[in-house]
Order: sequence, then structure tokens, then C-alpha cells
Amino acid sequence: MRRWLLILCVSVMYLLHQDFWNWNEAFPLIFGFLPIGLFYHLCYSVAAALLMWLLVSFAWPSHLETSGSHSAAREEIRSARAGNNR
Repeated sequence: MRRWLLILCVSVMYLLHQDFWNWNEAFPLIFGFLPIGLFYHLCYSVAAALLMWLLVSFAWPSHLETSGSHSAAREEIRSARAGNNR
């Protein structure tokens, strides 16, 4: 269920990115100086960042986090840094 919900959210964000209704509009001005199209993209960018956070939190493949070669390399770097700090 969660997978389909995330797919739906990505699809909705894709459709909302095509904001053809604001292409020829400069008014109303938000806060007295910000055109509506720019404000829409500001809100869209915040929503896209939140969606990316959700995707990373709930759909990130766990096998990428448990790869042996990268974790061994990280441990070597940590031990080298710890040796330099003494």
C-alpha cells in the first residue's frame, strides 16, 4: 500500500509541475511583489523536497546501506582519522 501511495504522490507532483494555468499570469502579486507563477514554483519546490524526504525515508533500498565494501572503507577512513587525532 505504501509503495502505491508513493507512486501516486510522484505522479501527482509530475502533473502539478506542468503549471500551464500560470504561464501568462503575472497577477495577483503575493506579498505585494512576488508573481503568482514564482510563488507557485516556490511552493512546488518545498513540496518536491518533502516528497524526496518521504521517498528516501520509506522507499530507499536497504541493500545499499549494507554493502560490505563501502562499510569496510568507511571503517578504514575512521580508524585513519582517529589515528591522526592522537
